[in-house]
Amino acid sequence: MPNKITSSLQAALQRHATSQTIQRVGDGTAEFVSAANEGHHLNIGPGEPCISEWKQAGLELPDLPTMRQDRLERLIHTLQQYDYGGILLFDPLNVRYATDTTNMQLWVMHNGARYAYVSADGHVIVWDYTNTEFLNGHSHVVDEVRPAVGVSYFLCGPRYEEIAQRWADEIIAVVHQHQRGHLRLAVDMLHGPGHQLLAQSGLEIGFGYEVMEEARRIKGPDEVKAMRCAVHSCESTMLEMKQALRPGMTEREVWSMLHAGNIRRAGEWIETQLLASGPRTNPWMQEASSRVIEEGDLVGYDTDLVGAYGMMCDISRTLIAGDRAPTPQQANLHSIANEVIATNCALLTPGRSFHDLTHQALLPDPDRYRHYSCLFHGVGQCDEYPDIVMPASWTARGHDAALEAGMVLSVESFVGDRAGGEGVKLEIQVLVTDEGPERLDYSSLELSD
Repeated sequence: MPNKITSSLQAALQRHATSQTIQRVGDGTAEFVSAANEGHHLNIGPGEPCISEWKQAGLELPDLPTMRQDRLERLIHTLQQYDYGGILLFDPLNVRYATDTTNMQLWVMHNGARYAYVSADGHVIVWDYTNTEFLNGHSHVVDEVRPAVGVSYFLCGPRYEEIAQRWADEIIAVVHQHQRGHLRLAVDMLHGPGHQLLAQSGLEIGFGYEVMEEARRIKGPDEVKAMRCAVHSCESTMLEMKQALRPGMTEREVWSMLHAGNIRRAGEWIETQLLASGPRTNPWMQEASSRVIEEGDLVGYDTDLVGAYGMMCDISRTLIAGDRAPTPQQANLHSIANEVIATNCALLTPGRSFHDLTHQALLPDPDRYRHYSCLFHGVGQCDEYPDIVMPASWTARGHDAALEAGMVLSVESFVGDRAGGEGVKLEIQVLVTDEGPERLDYSSLELSD
């Protein structure tokens, strides 16, 4: 059943229907209106094979307008909680969260040509790359779209100081218009000249990532539906990769299948290239290479992919290549890694403190075995807050808080003998609920089955 439309969502949709957003972003032609609405990829939807696969699995699709409104309301609440008049966002994941709009996500990560502003009373502006303003027309939470003023050296050359001042003048004017004397502005990240000018303008600049990570921490009902769909698509692709894996293939040949399946199933990108085989599995974190996989090798990988609806699937498996049975050493390492997953997953209950997660989690003897960099971490649009550290790191960078229902965390496990040989990497994705931990991924953790 579709979600009930709240009164706040009804009001927001009515505002959007009567706004001038499309007129602002286009030249009024039918082509621009079409591109901004029925031609937009998020409005077209994920398509096949996703829809058939999700239907067969009994999954319910997220209501995107409701999800957009819920995210915006959580962000507004967090801004008010931290006493900011607004927030300026450059990180494309934060822009996506606040607006559910996308444009060249990886490119704008390092070119500063797309950004957004949200005031504490809910006014949303997106500045988009030249001639692409229409890409925001599908999202009812966006009130204005303006052409971006890029401040990177690539875009400005030696005129960067002049253009940065032009950029800063516009941002300062927006802050004064929509924050009405409240001069605290949160910012996630900026190119150097722009940050200096804002800091010198009399505005009080705060750490926008604190706001965004806290807003993103709890997943709403439609975000969970979106994540279930994304995880199912990831699992379907993992199965295809597993069935195709053969000795004689290179690691990159195998890894390319995850990319292909992710894109085919409405995914967006993969954050890392973590697939390794045989002796390259220990220590962990080797990127996929041209090494030829041999019969009996362990092949470990970490999906780290941004999938359908922009939701991350962070799942790890270790497989055995070919038809050989695992060696005693391989089976022992896997047994230890699997026990870590099962034991630590059970700890993910509401109210449990981060301190207890660190100190109660199962960790194989670190003097004998290499381990992963953390025990648990949040998952949403990417790896997110919190990062639950190892006991040895608690004094250096551990901090305390408590789990809440609606958080999603990955449970990490890597076991590799410090004396040498292969290693086993496993990871599952878990929703914290009032009834206990619910695993969102579902495929076997076994080396072969």
